[in-house]
Amino acid sequence: MACSVFLKKLIRKKVLSNSDIEESELNRCLTTIDLIGLGIGSTLGAGLYVVAGQVARESAGPAVTISFLVAALASALAGMCYAEFAARIPRAGSAYVYSYVTVGELMAFVIGWNLVLEYVIGTASVARGWSAYFDSLIDKKIAHFFNRTMPMHVDQLSDYPDFFAFGITIVLTVLLAVGVKESTRFNNVFTCVNLLVVLYVTICGFFKIDFNNWELKDVPASAGSGGFMPFGFSGIMEGAATCFYAFVGFDCVATTGEETRNPQRAIPIGIIVSLIIIFFSYFSVSAVITLMCPYYLLDTDAPLPTVFEYVGWGLARYIITAGAVCGLSTSLLGGMFPLPRILYAMGSDGLIFRFMGKVSDRFKTPVIGTIISGIFAGTMAMMFNLKELVDMMSIGTLLAYTLVAISVLILRYEADVNLLGSMSVTKMDDASRAAVIREPFSVVRLFRPGSDQPTRLSALISKLATAILCVCVTGFSAFTIFASDDLGEVKTWAIAVAVALGLMMCFCVAVIFLQPQSSASLAFKVPLVPFLPAISALVNIYLMLKLSLMTWLRFGIWMLIGFSIYFFYGVSNSSEGKVSASSSSAMLFRKSSEADSDSTTTTTTSFSEDALLVKNETLPKYSS
Repeated sequence: MACSVFLKKLIRKKVLSNSDIEESELNRCLTTIDLIGLGIGSTLGAGLYVVAGQVARESAGPAVTISFLVAALASALAGMCYAEFAARIPRAGSAYVYSYVTVGELMAFVIGWNLVLEYVIGTASVARGWSAYFDSLIDKKIAHFFNRTMPMHVDQLSDYPDFFAFGITIVLTVLLAVGVKESTRFNNVFTCVNLLVVLYVTICGFFKIDFNNWELKDVPASAGSGGFMPFGFSGIMEGAATCFYAFVGFDCVATTGEETRNPQRAIPIGIIVSLIIIFFSYFSVSAVITLMCPYYLLDTDAPLPTVFEYVGWGLARYIITAGAVCGLSTSLLGGMFPLPRILYAMGSDGLIFRFMGKVSDRFKTPVIGTIISGIFAGTMAMMFNLKELVDMMSIGTLLAYTLVAISVLILRYEADVNLLGSMSVTKMDDASRAAVIREPFSVVRLFRPGSDQPTRLSALISKLATAILCVCVTGFSAFTIFASDDLGEVKTWAIAVAVALGLMMCFCVAVIFLQPQSSASLAFKVPLVPFLPAISALVNIYLMLKLSLMTWLRFGIWMLIGFSIYFFYGVSNSSEGKVSASSSSAMLFRKSSEADSDSTTTTTTSFSEDALLVKNETLPKYSS
């Protein structure tokens, strides 16, 4: 009995009323243009000025353009899923809130904790890239000085403590704590400068391109086999896993739900438009630099100035430097921007320490969460190398994107979602209640649901098919990675296993497709459901499994810390737990009163087993 009660706590769901959607302690001041600028600024930074050169030289060669395309497609699929949820639930917290109202509390904590990891490491990695870029422009004088005076000979840590990266992070932490509107003004100006530099690099570089650089054969042994794909298909996919980092940041737009005017319309537009601009920027710059200079000669710390010096345009170095300063600064701001808001959402819900959710009366920002996260991110930037930071961040981000895609599948086929798209259902008439009664299961129902509206049975079938799909996708991805040699040699057993797993995935998607979808009217919906969310989950899981064992070990340590906080603090302090307890007491009192009065009718809506059918007026609003 005690075990059953505990398990129910782990899957309890967040219930939002219309007032929860509309009201906020934060300042609603952001426009659609602000969100587009925030999406571009938070993403178009280190990926453009650092990662493009690293991937081209070490992983993909000129095929870095294809790596960026694969990463962009994965990000676009995830971006559409985020956009649909933002249209449903415009609340601070992004994927954390989305999963809380669909999957349950434990999964929400896992996603929220991973988002904290993503934004902390994202901020630290950009600060580290900013420092490395600046240092390369002054002949690495900072690195030489600290390597002589304060070397750190510890595996998995930086060669020296990067106080410059720490200082940059703290400066922007103060800027964010002062106010969100001031931060976005700074971001919009610097993003415009950054885009102008991208245009400059593309146009000027076009006059110096040489297509022979995509067909090189006489290359050093460490540079692969030469040509357009010197490291083969595996190198392209390995590069895509790293390039994926370059697109991380657009989801910060989804965290602004409580600070945006008309968020149901503005957030989807901000996500989609910013991703399109970001992809074309990455693709054009990576194509130009690999056509201007042999890929194996690119500087991994500052490739763009090196390329223009190689072709004799030294003046471009200063223009590119200005763009890099602006781009990396806005990327750093964008990396830090959503972190306090995730902490605010989780702290307000009681899943982590509540002081993280405290909002300043003067600045209308979560000041305590901002300061703590800024110090933490600055310390990470000071102590770790860029590559370790990038790999560790990617795994948390990919997991969050995967769970958002799965949540879209669950919610789109859910029976208990009202036409406004929120997760609370108010008073229901007899016809509506009849549509969600339990039905007996039969195999025929897998292919012929018998209703054009979701029912409890069709929702259950879609959830089970989604769960099996996740298992098959994970198995298929792992098999294609670890048995890649056997697949490449076209061994019969390997092909048979891959085909069997592929057919199982197709069967699950077909079953989900045949179930009736929710008719909720939203400002944006993911097209081609369930196909696009399923493809998104497949790509994300595949890229996760391409990461190194050491990255998974670090991720395991991070999750162990998170579970310690949740099970020793969050379970007993959850706001939803307190609301459920209060509601249960109210129900018992009501039932007792009804029994005393011999009442045979009721005007209130009873609770469903999954806590989604709630009469909003009877719930006491819990205050943190």
